[in-house]
Amino acid sequence: MSWIKDNKFAALLAGATLLGAVLLFYVGLNYHGRYTDALEKYRSAAEEVDGFEKIPLYPSKENRAGKTKALNEYRTAIGGLETAFDKFRPKELTNISPQVFTDHAKTANEEVAAAFEKAHTKLPEAFFLGFEAYTASLAREDATGLLDYQLGATKELLLALAKAAPSQLQNLCRPKFPEEDGEKLQGNPNDVARSFPIELTFKGPERSLREFLSGVVKSPNYFYVVRTVRIMNEKSVAPNAKDAKFETTPAAAAAAAKEKDPFGGADFVIPSDEPAAPEPAPTPTPPAVRPPAGGLPGHPPASTTPGRPAATTPGRPATATPAVPARPAAVPARPAVVAPRPVVPAAPAVAAVPRAAAAPVVDSSSILKRVLGNEELEVFLHIDVLEFVPVKALPEVPKSKP
Repeated sequence: MSWIKDNKFAALLAGATLLGAVLLFYVGLNYHGRYTDALEKYRSAAEEVDGFEKIPLYPSKENRAGKTKALNEYRTAIGGLETAFDKFRPKELTNISPQVFTDHAKTANEEVAAAFEKAHTKLPEAFFLGFEAYTASLAREDATGLLDYQLGATKELLLALAKAAPSQLQNLCRPKFPEEDGEKLQGNPNDVARSFPIELTFKGPERSLREFLSGVVKSPNYFYVVRTVRIMNEKSVAPNAKDAKFETTPAAAAAAAKEKDPFGGADFVIPSDEPAAPEPAPTPTPPAVRPPAGGLPGHPPASTTPGRPAATTPGRPATATPAVPARPAAVPARPAVVAPRPVVPAAPAVAAVPRAAAAPVVDSSSILKRVLGNEELEVFLHIDVLEFVPVKALPEVPKSKP
């Protein structure tokens, strides 16, 4: 203690130095931890940024311009779809009075029933286009707009089925929508269309199903979506090769009938009933042909050569040279005698037999028809009629900055 009293300045300096060292050590240790934490965060953020810069959609200027271009193209495509489905989007569904809707339903039912009757299609007993609930009561006025829209779609659907000519319409079910019972539709605000389901079951050949589906997809007024298709054969046992019935041509059918005939299809005639053969006419004898006295035509008559005159030699007596007799005329050639052809009696006139009408060309390429024959199919279909809601404006695409 005496040293401190004797050396107050030195003791004060040493104490201050020690205290400063302790403070520096504490501060350095504290800030070293913070620095380490900050350094680790920096390195982590740097690595993350480096990773982001390597991905294709990093928010750079070039990528921003490409994204803006893609959004504009997408907007154009959406506009094209809106235009394509405009014809299936009703402009405005106006509610009508319940009695007017009932009159529309009766008129549509009569038209559809007449079409099915013309196609010889059997209908269910209580048939009213799926609106059987309104045969004895009126609809709610605030739901008649939607009901009238669905009535038109159902009518067009059933007219297409009648055109396909099935043998029987077994069932038609139209579930009610909430507005019919005074409730509100709980839909998604992002929906672009509302569906009205229809379920029907009919029986008919395979052709009727093909023609019906082909007519449904070509509708110009309504957009139909086939959700479910179930097809069942009339026979539960699978067909085999013996059930196949192949069409045959008339010639093949005649040949098959000839093979089944015990006499081989020949036409037998009793001898007493045979017509007598006509006797041949006698051959006429040609008359004798004599050459004319003056020769045949085109040949000159026979001529004689005159004798030579007597030659006289002076001092000698004249000697007469005898005349050379003329050559006989050439013997005329015999004319060629042509035997006349025997007269063949003319065949009796045969009445013209009209040709049979050509058999209609049968499409023999349908293997299903060959195997099934007259077998019918039972078809169940679940079809949705889509009502497209009004178009919503798309948000504007921000322009890319340079």
